[in-house]
Amino acid sequence: MPRAHLRVESPLGATGPALELPALPDRISVRELIRTHVREEVARYNLDRSLPFQGLVAPTAAERQLNTGDRRTERPTVDWEEQADLAERAFEKQRFVLIVGDRQVESLAESVDLTGEPEIVFVRLIPLAGG
Repeated sequence: MPRAHLRVESPLGATGPALELPALPDRISVRELIRTHVREEVARYNLDRSLPFQGLVAPTAAERQLNTGDRRTERPTVDWEEQADLAERAFEKQRFVLIVGDRQVESLAESVDLTGEPEIVFVRLIPLAGG
């Protein structure tokens, strides 16, 4: 079973922490790849909530409030399914692009081959002002 190395980048080249997902199927839909990525990043955050949440998409308003609150108090967990739904909508609205290996994928229903353990990059797009 392949393993995947995922990272999130900005168009300016800034990268977030790399995420390794072991034991993935040989083929996976873009939708399931996004949801798996989000589930893993939220699980890691929920294990150590001492740092702000830095996920693929922005947290909901309630979660944002939790992330900016007093760091000395215990904060509730982030809901991975809600974050995954937000990430799917963000992908459909082209708020980020997904590059698997050497090509950009364009549909949540598209299936990608992970047998060669391709590099997987989520590139967050920056909206233009006034556009």
